[in-house]
Order: sequence, then structure tokens, then C-alpha cells
Amino acid sequence: MARAGASILREGIVAGVLGAGVVALWFLVFDVARGKPLLTPALLGAAVFYGVNTPIGLEISSGLVIGYTIVHVLAFVAFGVIAASVVAASEREPTLLIAVVILFAAFETFFLGVVSVLGRAIADALSWWGILIANFLAATVMLWYFLLRHRALPGVLVGSWAGVLREGLVAGLLGAAVVAVWFLVIDSIQGEPLRTPHVLAVAFLRAPPGAPAVVLYTVVHGLAFVLFGFLTSVLIAGAEREPMFVFALVILFTAFEVFFFAAIVIGARWVLDELPVWTIFVGNLLAAASMLGYFYTGHRTLARRMATAWAEDD
Repeated sequence: MARAGASILREGIVAGVLGAGVVALWFLVFDVARGKPLLTPALLGAAVFYGVNTPIGLEISSGLVIGYTIVHVLAFVAFGVIAASVVAASEREPTLLIAVVILFAAFETFFLGVVSVLGRAIADALSWWGILIANFLAATVMLWYFLLRHRALPGVLVGSWAGVLREGLVAGLLGAAVVAVWFLVIDSIQGEPLRTPHVLAVAFLRAPPGAPAVVLYTVVHGLAFVLFGFLTSVLIAGAEREPMFVFALVILFTAFEVFFFAAIVIGARWVLDELPVWTIFVGNLLAAASMLGYFYTGHRTLARRMATAWAEDD
């Protein structure tokens, strides 16, 4: 028992340090890209230690950066030890794997909640999408480490869903690439290559103008499509057993299109003056067609089974 406890503690500490390091590296790159190195740890340090709720007039000092870094690492180590305990228990009781998912989701929500409590100015300076990506990367690295330490766990965790997840990943990357190529062609024809991702990065991510804005938007763009690919893959897997899931698939693609336009209208209406509506619509339509085409290659008999099932219902 003592040896098992020491192993869990060691795994938790290593995983926590890895997660903290990934988040720190992400925000270092993020701060350098917007021309303000170490702003994030200094701002959070000022908020935690002195109750500062605005970045205006903030002086970046080594004391603030080091102080917050220590708190940051300790918080991740504590979370890592808890996660290591749950992961170790899930090897004995696979149903506890849902607790792992809940734990990481709660961690993400908790961090966003803490930032929102610190004040609107702090949240705006850090950027909500930057926080989401940082914690997503940290969770990925920590889970990767746990899976290396518990090699039997992936089979329990993924099981028959391995193919579903793989299809979702490929479909998401394919859709993201199709949209990126479409707008690259449109922008090049208009004599302004990479104009679209630059405009969208400034509008939605509040990134400063320049090449880093394009890179940041490309990362967010890819992650969004991968998530959408996962959801689509799960629905198609469900449709293999119950054809009515196809209606949910249609609703998902329609909602995705409507959500994107609604986000533009609500969050940055001026984008519609910069980007013709038809180019956005065609880009998303091409992405949807390419993703569905990819899924069709792996589920060629789905359409026939759907027609048979509906004919039997009639």
C-alpha cells in the first residue's frame, strides 16, 4: 500500500509539473506574439497577491512572475495527484473512467471561473480562447503521461471507440484544411493572401495584427473542426445502429453553419463588410461535403441500411 501510494504521489507530481510547464510555455508564446512577454504570469500574480483587477499601469516584475509561477505549479501538482489517484483506481474499476473526464472538465471550468472572478479586465487581457487552449494542451499532456504509465488503460478507456475517434480526427482536420485552402485561393485571387484568417483572428481572438494572428487563428480553427469531427463521428456510429441519428447529424451540420454566422453578427458584424457572405457559406459547404464524403468511404452500407429501416417502418 505504501509503495502504491508513493507511486501515485510521484505520478501526480510529474503530471502536475508537465501540465504547469505546458501552460507556462503556451502563455509565454502567446505573450511574445502580442509583444508583451510575461504579461500573463505578472498580471495573474498581481491579481492573486495584490488584488489588482486591471492590466493598466501594470509593471512586469520578476517577483510577480516567480511568485505566481510557484502558485501555478503547486496548483497543478495538487490536481495531478488527485488525477493520478483516480486513474489508478480506474484500472481496478473501469466505470471510474467517467470520473477522469469529469475531473478534467471541472478543472477547465474552475480555471475559467477563477479568471472571471478576478475581473472583466483581467479576463479580456488573458483572452478566453487562450485559456481554453492552454488547459486543453495541459490536459492532453497529462493524460498522455498517465497513459504511458498505465499502458493497459487505453484499451479500457477507448475500447471499440478507437475507430470512431480516429475517423473524427481525420474528418475534422480534412474539413479545416478544405476551408483554409478555399480562403487561401479566394484571398490570393483578390491579391491579399491570408487576409481571411487575419481578419477573423483580429475579430474573434482579439489578436494583434500580424503573422502571429494568422497562426493563432489556424490553431483555434483546427481544434474547432476536430471537435466537430468527433461529434459527427459519434453520430454516424450511432446511425449504424439507429438510422434516426441521421436527423441529428443534419441538425448538427445546420447548427454549425448557423452558429458561425450568428457569432459573426453578434460578436463582430463588421467582418461581413470585409468578407463576402457567399465565400463563408461556400467554404463551410465544401468542408461539410468533404467530411461527409470521407465518412461515406468508411460507411458505404449505411445509406442502404437506412433506406431498409425506413421502408420497414412504413
